Amino acid sequence: MIDRREFVRGISAAVAATTLTTDSLAQAFAQTTSKTEAEAERQIARTTDSSPFRIGIIGPGSRGKELVRNFLRVPGVKIVAAADVYQPRFAELNAVCGYEVEPHSDFRQLLDRKDLDAVIVSTPLGLHASHVIPALESGHHVYGEKAMAYHLEDARKIVEATKANKRIFQIGHQYRYSPWIRAAVARVKQGEIGQVTHIMAYWNRNNNWRRPVPDPSLERLINWRLYNEWSLGLFAELGSHHMDIANWILDATPTSAIASGSVCYWHDGRETDDNVQSVLSYPGGRRCIFTSMTNNAKMGDQLWVYGDKGSLNLTLMDATFFYEPKHKAHVVPTKAAGKAVVTSASYQPAGEMPYRGPGKPVEVTTAEDPTTAATRAFVYCVRTGADPISNVHVGYGSDLCVIPSNESRHTGREVQIPAAI
Repeated sequence: MIDRREFVRGISAAVAATTLTTDSLAQAFAQTTSKTEAEAERQIARTTDSSPFRIGIIGPGSRGKELVRNFLRVPGVKIVAAADVYQPRFAELNAVCGYEVEPHSDFRQLLDRKDLDAVIVSTPLGLHASHVIPALESGHHVYGEKAMAYHLEDARKIVEATKANKRIFQIGHQYRYSPWIRAAVARVKQGEIGQVTHIMAYWNRNNNWRRPVPDPSLERLINWRLYNEWSLGLFAELGSHHMDIANWILDATPTSAIASGSVCYWHDGRETDDNVQSVLSYPGGRRCIFTSMTNNAKMGDQLWVYGDKGSLNLTLMDATFFYEPKHKAHVVPTKAAGKAVVTSASYQPAGEMPYRGPGKPVEVTTAEDPTTAATRAFVYCVRTGADPISNVHVGYGSDLCVIPSNESRHTGREVQIPAAI
């Protein structure tokens, strides 16, 4: 087996690019978050263009193969090359594609190819920059998985390399391509729930997050998400999606992060936490609070967006608006569920009981898998030169949430994030 360090040996992280200023990054982020719905529709529209589009993939693991399945739904797309240090991945990829993909044990051999229209990078987080930057510098357009980089400096270098090499880079924040989420976010921005002040984000599961390992020597290679060397844990693998939506809704990136986490249930040798919490502070005193646990799936994967006129619930399948009831604060009901209620100065339930009604669902014409839409949009952007909805600046903004959250959890202190970014 080839050690992963051999996979990145000899790669220079230095990027000969024009350094982006803090102001230019902030301006680019603002432009990204204000992309119109019409532009989004253009990028994700189903296409009849079936001209050949040849893709190479670095890291066809579990997520990489899922991306391949979605890319193959786009007319004209063919996966022609793959690079990985774990040989069984090639047979697995061939099974997904239905034909033999040319294998490379060294990703640099793949990047040397002149017959590729784009490259997918779906390797462990700690290796993203070491693969994305050389791919961009080799002249390839890149679809990269989130989080964009393990370190903020590497994330900035990816932004710079994208600009310097005039390439398309799209980050895998596929929720930006979800029709119900796009429609709901547009309505929030139009003021449907009033002034948004808080976002509560959950991603809870009840499983140990492990993948089967055929040999103990492969533990860190296959279960890299559980080890600090390559992973930022739940903040990156799950929280990055919700934190990106918070940036999108609030049209900003956070100014500070304070986070916590622990291993409290899965005592199996893992290093990354099995539960985390992060409070991200945004300009104007606004907050996004993300929490994730892996031993109880209650709340699942969802966000609640709170405004002074209502709330929005976003899930993997739908979006629903709820509106604040209009009532006089001094009215106190005297009965509940047919039983007499004893009231006092400290017991006034008016407006305090949770609303359990159906809400108002967001209606859309398609329930397409957002990853399918995202991959189709990437092909469109490469073919036309359009800037992706989920571009490199979106990826950088998400990293400004993930990386400081992880730093705060490990240092035990609040981490300040430059306000202009």
